[in-house]
Amino acid sequence: MTTVTLKMPQSLVSRLGVAAEKRHTSRSELIRTAVLKYIDADQSKVAEPSAYDCVREFSGTVEGPCDLSSHSRHMQGYGR
Repeated sequence: MTTVTLKMPQSLVSRLGVAAEKRHTSRSELIRTAVLKYIDADQSKVAEPSAYDCVREFSGTVEGPCDLSSHSRHMQGYGR
């Protein structure tokens, strides 16, 4: 395994030690677990496609006016 050095406030080091003891694990293992959870959660957010991504291939395939709101005739009766 590669060693990574980081700086953190003493208050966080203390909290980390208490949490590691409570879980009967080392501080290093607790940090590895936390980093993996963070990365996995971040990747799952990116993996979800947007609504546009789902219908992108169909964009522009329907014939009709480009923008219905730009012509007053298309807006007649709207909101009634």
